[in-house]
Amino acid sequence: MKILVCISHVPDTTSKINFAEGDTKFDTNGVQFIINPNDEYGLTRAMWFKEKQGASVDVVNVGGPETEPTLRKALALGADGAIRVNTPALDGYAVAEQLAKVVKDGAYDLVIAGRESIDYNGGMVPGMIAGLTDANFVNTCISLEIDGTNVKAIREIDGGKETVSTALPLVIGAQKGLVEESDLRIPNMRGIMMARKKPLTILEPIDASTETVSVKFEKPTPKGAVTLVSPDNLDELVNLLHNEAKVI
Repeated sequence: MKILVCISHVPDTTSKINFAEGDTKFDTNGVQFIINPNDEYGLTRAMWFKEKQGASVDVVNVGGPETEPTLRKALALGADGAIRVNTPALDGYAVAEQLAKVVKDGAYDLVIAGRESIDYNGGMVPGMIAGLTDANFVNTCISLEIDGTNVKAIREIDGGKETVSTALPLVIGAQKGLVEESDLRIPNMRGIMMARKKPLTILEPIDASTETVSVKFEKPTPKGAVTLVSPDNLDELVNLLHNEAKVI
């Protein structure tokens, strides 16, 4: 079984976010980048298939040279090879078209992508890859078992879980729950050294359709001042809720 794991290069959630050029560009100065958490759950599950079922695992990213340290980390975690499509990831549909080309050329049986990235939260790329490659698709996937070409998956739905049966080729949108947090791996020295010898292939992009453009970024409005009310002064609390907050 050939597995391709899509890796997004995203800012660490602890990073301080700023914008430049009149709030039209994301300012990367001083920002630490990591593997998108949803992708990391998928990569960890792919490693299980490699170790238990002999699958081969490649990772892929659409982006510039600045994303290569993130791909190298994925190699250090156990992936066999990495692919970087040499174009900025500016639009979900364009990214999906680039990844679909990699999937078709590599004849991958299983494509694992995070259900969404934590930077733009688009949540559209996995489903688009499935549509562009005529593969089956399971989103918000929290369990995945494969026997030959038969697949049993569990996905999260509103108010519960749904168990589905499908078959390879398959694209899944991975998320927390696909593996336990305790199963996530940290690269060790041996893995880091081996990653330097593993192939990282650079592909030039195909002509793809850019359907959306980011016009401007804006931070959330800062929270206002907090008024503390003594629990013994219910009349004041009611007055503030009625006349100031206007919620009653």
